[in-house]
Amino acid sequence: MTKEMINNDFSEITFGRKSIRAYDETVKISHEEMLDMIQEATTAPSSVNMQPWRFVVVESEEEKAKLKPLIRFNTLQNDTSSAMILIFGDMQCYELGEEIYNQAVEEGKMPAETRDQQLSVILPYYKNFSKQKMNDVVKIDSSLAAMQLMLVARAHGYDTNPIGGFEEDLLAEAFGLDKERYVPVMILSIGKAKESGYQSVRLAAEKITEFK
Repeated sequence: MTKEMINNDFSEITFGRKSIRAYDETVKISHEEMLDMIQEATTAPSSVNMQPWRFVVVESEEEKAKLKPLIRFNTLQNDTSSAMILIFGDMQCYELGEEIYNQAVEEGKMPAETRDQQLSVILPYYKNFSKQKMNDVVKIDSSLAAMQLMLVARAHGYDTNPIGGFEEDLLAEAFGLDKERYVPVMILSIGKAKESGYQSVRLAAEKITEFK
């Protein structure tokens, strides 16, 4: 890790989080620290550990200019953030299944027999998913990583804004990805907050919960 977390207060990280739209334009995040944050975020769970999340970090002026017409009313975040993180779900994530499970064996976290038994079931199962089923799986899993990335960013002293308002059908190809394989999940702006953000309300737990 190239930079220690500066905030380890769980309550402040979690309950103090706000969606930030305006950032200090002078603050840049190094590639090393960005990779650290992504590594920490991808300790999030995923179905059978297939880790379908994929990240494109848009930070240069040229690439931000390419992104700008695709993000509708979210241009302030694009203009001021340290970076815009595009999060995609890989519809062929199972192609890395053997690599993931081999690593688990090499690190002593799984016996070789268990790897072989699980992959013999998991890989055919995933390959036979319908397009809609795979789309659902990779979006759910990638959303878990996205939420964790927002909290990790706060631990590193940064803030974020999850963005769903963008041209989904154009995003992948605009950044050189196969749009049939890589499904856009969300965009996160990230940087040093220049505003305090807005207070918001949540429905009471009693209103949205049933006990059976």
